[in-house]
Amino acid sequence: MWNHNLSKEGDYVVVAENDDGEIIGFADCGKRERNQVDHSGDLTSIYLLEEYQGKGVGKQLMKQLFLQFQKWGYNRVFVEVLEDNKTRFFYEYYGAELLKTDKITFSGTELNLLIYEWENVNQVLAKL
Repeated sequence: MWNHNLSKEGDYVVVAENDDGEIIGFADCGKRERNQVDHSGDLTSIYLLEEYQGKGVGKQLMKQLFLQFQKWGYNRVFVEVLEDNKTRFFYEYYGAELLKTDKITFSGTELNLLIYEWENVNQVLAKL
């Protein structure tokens, strides 16, 4: 999956390193094929090792993604997150608003998928 993500044209990936040069997190964005909204993109993932959470690293990763959205001329950004994933509160803090809820099945288990939207990339960047 990551070979596909890293080589897909139009995707953007950033990594965070600690002082020893070890990768401690990453984030990526682009435009999902099912996203048919003009001038919009998708934040597809942010991952950060737990011991580095709450130290501003995630904020910096997200800022780099939103700078890229701005460069691409995207106004709106979508992110999909499972309801039980605590990163949804991070997205909400930076102004993401719940757009809709879907159900997905993963390994035979039905899960709630929350779809959030930021309507203005510049407003998010001002908060970051």
